[in-house]
Amino acid sequence: MKITNFYYLIAGVLAILFAFTHAWNGQSAVLLMLNIETISVGTQTIFTYVWHIITVENLVFGIAFIFMSFQRDQSKIRFSAWLIVAILIVRLMAILGVTAFFDVSALKDTIIDSIAIVIYVALIILGTKKKKKQLK
Repeated sequence: MKITNFYYLIAGVLAILFAFTHAWNGQSAVLLMLNIETISVGTQTIFTYVWHIITVENLVFGIAFIFMSFQRDQSKIRFSAWLIVAILIVRLMAILGVTAFFDVSALKDTIIDSIAIVIYVALIILGTKKKKKQLK
């Protein structure tokens, strides 16, 4: 099999990396803060599975993009790529919107995540723009 879309391959590898770093960051930092006596076990459970939904979503996106990078007819998968771009943009809007709503000063803490999502989206969009002659 030959790689036909290096942008998708890079996006896939990044997404898998993001999945692992998201899981690690959640388990080692963010979710540990939820083990406070005032938060019920039910609330801790909800926060934990919501956190890991994003982890698994990143992993699935990564696997999908790696498979898509080998697809000869990129026009057949372009819709999937744009759908993932839409999900990522809405995810970024939710992150920024919720953060701004609760604590505008905390927006500076979202810079690294925001840059990562923007780079990820840019790679995917570049992959969707490849011409047929570039894919041969």
